[in-house]
Amino acid sequence: MFWRNMLLFNSHVDVTVTFLLLLFLSLFGIGSSSAAPFYIDTYCPKNASYNSNVTFETNLKVLLATLVSNVSMSGFYYTFMGLGTTSVANGQFLCRGDASAATCQDCIATAAKEITRLCPNKTESIIWYDECTLYFTNHYFSRTGIEPRAMLSDDRNISASDLDSFNRTLFSLLNDLAEEAANSQSAKKFATGQSRFDGSSPQRTVYALAECAPTETSTQCEECLKNAISTLPSCCGGKQGARALLAHCDVRYELFLFYNTSGTSVIYAGNKKSVSRVILIVVPVVVSVFLLCGVCYFILKRSRKRYKTLLRENFGEESATLEALQFGLATIEAATNKFSYERRIGEGGFGVVYKGIFPDGREIAVKKLSRSSGQGAIEFKNEILLIAKLQHRNLVTLLGFCLEEEEKILIYEFVSNKSLDYFLFDPYKSKQLSWSERYKIIEGITQGISYLHEHSRLKVIHRDLKPSNVLLDSNMNPKISDFGMARIVAIDQYQGRTNRIVGTYGYMSPEYAMHGQFSEKSDVFSFGVIVLEIISAKRNSRSAFPDHDDLLSYAWEQWMDEAPLNIFDQSIKAEFCDHSEVVKCIQIGLLCVQEKPDDRPKMAQVISYLNSSITELPLPKKPINSRQSGIVQKIAVGESSSGSTPSINEMSVY
Repeated sequence: MFWRNMLLFNSHVDVTVTFLLLLFLSLFGIGSSSAAPFYIDTYCPKNASYNSNVTFETNLKVLLATLVSNVSMSGFYYTFMGLGTTSVANGQFLCRGDASAATCQDCIATAAKEITRLCPNKTESIIWYDECTLYFTNHYFSRTGIEPRAMLSDDRNISASDLDSFNRTLFSLLNDLAEEAANSQSAKKFATGQSRFDGSSPQRTVYALAECAPTETSTQCEECLKNAISTLPSCCGGKQGARALLAHCDVRYELFLFYNTSGTSVIYAGNKKSVSRVILIVVPVVVSVFLLCGVCYFILKRSRKRYKTLLRENFGEESATLEALQFGLATIEAATNKFSYERRIGEGGFGVVYKGIFPDGREIAVKKLSRSSGQGAIEFKNEILLIAKLQHRNLVTLLGFCLEEEEKILIYEFVSNKSLDYFLFDPYKSKQLSWSERYKIIEGITQGISYLHEHSRLKVIHRDLKPSNVLLDSNMNPKISDFGMARIVAIDQYQGRTNRIVGTYGYMSPEYAMHGQFSEKSDVFSFGVIVLEIISAKRNSRSAFPDHDDLLSYAWEQWMDEAPLNIFDQSIKAEFCDHSEVVKCIQIGLLCVQEKPDDRPKMAQVISYLNSSITELPLPKKPINSRQSGIVQKIAVGESSSGSTPSINEMSVY
């Protein structure tokens, strides 16, 4: 898989280089498939559980997805999500130093899937396979001591007559390999070797390996390996084979050759290192391989350098912090069956949205921007820089992005029940939304907007809140999406101003539509419209109310006639529910769509209104009449405060 992805990633490389790569693969028989990884053990501490830490769970999902998508020839990757918070998730994987890239990819994909199944609701866990180790934690794993660890040994024993000679040879070999791995000057801290011992056994050669994570210092690596070696006598004394695996290192020995020898290996005579390394592959082939590796390395390095340059050109100083969110185009093509029509789940002015499935079975939503959409490119950058810093259960999670071969792609968590408008404005599907579910959706949207305005590290104005940008998960919990038009403002800044009016008519506040002035009260206006639409299951348009200008004027008329329940969705009106709760939500909706921003409540006040049954709500005033105010005419002729053309985004993420 890795090699196929690498060739796709470097599709601009000429045919000659591609031929060299294929020749290199054929020389060593590297294929695209490998056997399932061999499971050894897991570490699932009882005192490291969480019950309802949604933020950590989200961080963990993103972390594992990031680890899977960053398997490279180095066989190692470390990253974190949510740094600086109590819900931080650190994680890394280490593939065995002699494992092929395809084997490493398969092992990490399996490990990322299995670790949360075998260790559910844990804030730290380790999973060990023969081919790789993967862990995550919300603090760190100690680099000293022998815990956590996994041990595995052969059932067969060394004969009693050979045991002393075997032990002397084995531990001398392991200690030499520990020193060699710790002081390795290569990208991997990995060493293998063999040595013969005296005795009567037919097999008198012991093979061993020692390995550390590349981030360990020489001292840390050697100490870790010595700790691992020290566990062998008590666990596996006299066994013909055994392994000791810690969080940051591992050792193994057998009486058969278990590691790959496609390189150089150290042969030990008795208990002493031979003067020179014995070359296991003929010199001409070795020279050819090194030349091919050099060519491949040069090409990949040049391609990655260009890719990083592209990131810097698009994201400036933020590019370094975004590298962990990158996905390769080949990975996304594989997940979406090369963006097949059958995988389409949404389409709009900026591009198409596809459903994707990763090799480990996880579902994703892939938003592929149209190459001809210049405006979409602006939203692409904005969304990545913004939503990557936001984490809340009522906001959709951005898993990553792809910026490759002129493609601009966003990868989100997959939210199974599509968008709110999919249910709300369909006469049959709206019946599936009971009042209790609608009330829960209103509460969730309120919490999400309040987080954006008051509780995130950034103060964010969404600017395009509407039912199609509210996604519903399998439990009908709402998640706000599509942050391409959002703007960050200073915490103490009341409002901003723009000459580029973006959004969707019917949800834009009058001060924004007319003058380009936006603030948190602009989002409050949009929220008020959504609340009234949720209650009535009608769009805020004249076509839905032939005798009125829109939903707002109709709701106001019913309010003044003391018959607010007339706007309640007739398909569920007979349902048993608290009508006072419905009326309260209608009143909240009308308060949020007041003409003057100062008359609208903040989202924190809306939360208190929803949570309290005794709080007396202010009386609403008549909302603005969009036709009489000139908003409709202004949108229709394409005017703004500076004469620029307003942009109306009609795209749903799903």
